[in-house]
Amino acid sequence: FSSDSVERFLIKMESDNGKGLILAVASSVFIGSSFILKKKGLKRAAANGTRAGYGGYTYLLEPLWWAGMITMIVGEAANFVAYIYAPAVLVTPLGALSIIISAILAHFLLKEKLKKMGVLGCVSCIVGSVVIVIHAPKEQTPNSVQEIWNLATQPAFLVYVAITMSIVLALILHFEPLCGQSNILVYIGICSLMGALTVMSIKAIGIAIKLTMEGVSQIGYPQTWLFLMVAVTCVVTQLIYLNKVSFDKNRTGNADLVFGSSESVRWYESRKSTNEEHLISLYSPEY
Repeated sequence: FSSDSVERFLIKMESDNGKGLILAVASSVFIGSSFILKKKGLKRAAANGTRAGYGGYTYLLEPLWWAGMITMIVGEAANFVAYIYAPAVLVTPLGALSIIISAILAHFLLKEKLKKMGVLGCVSCIVGSVVIVIHAPKEQTPNSVQEIWNLATQPAFLVYVAITMSIVLALILHFEPLCGQSNILVYIGICSLMGALTVMSIKAIGIAIKLTMEGVSQIGYPQTWLFLMVAVTCVVTQLIYLNKVSFDKNRTGNADLVFGSSESVRWYESRKSTNEEHLISLYSPEY
């Protein structure tokens, strides 16, 4: 990388983007570890009862699964705060680091062999994350959640949401009973598509919290609570279907990252192209 890129990176580290970057990296460490703990808990539970993929809930009695869940909650909390300080297009792709952690731990603890293509994929994740960090836009906080709501109700974004939800419903109602246990794309598709909507709602909630802490209360806005309901619904849906995945964690994590990051970037681009004037308050023109 050039000296200008390094200098730009150092400047970002001292800004809000830098805070978001550190939190996103910490989040990836916790989340990557949680995948392994939850998988081991699911395997133990499956040995004593019905597997989660077939509707069993014995994993709820497994301490190791709960250890993984708590670790994931800590990681997601750090990820949540990262969205307050940094744009989604920066935070979401940094989830690639959780893949590195998960792949290494899965190799040693779950005996899931990491092949040469897997190593190449991990290296690609690292390179891609560095590029995203260096060229991520500098974000400016909007004046209210109402501004985010105006963006979320633009026709282009509403069409995107409608298409996303239609695909999710098709996956849940038709493809999940048909080939959910034989095709990794079914459950990962559900989680990743819902994850794109989670990013939007979490970002809105994060900005609302930040503005409220700065003295501009957002609690009275009904949009704040609507974004909260969307976030909770999406997160619960993701947890339910992620627990049903019976494939190895290297494949699951990588696929989830690719689809989730792609959808988040597509969400960002759709908002950017929808109404450039509104987006000036969220993202600087340098992007």
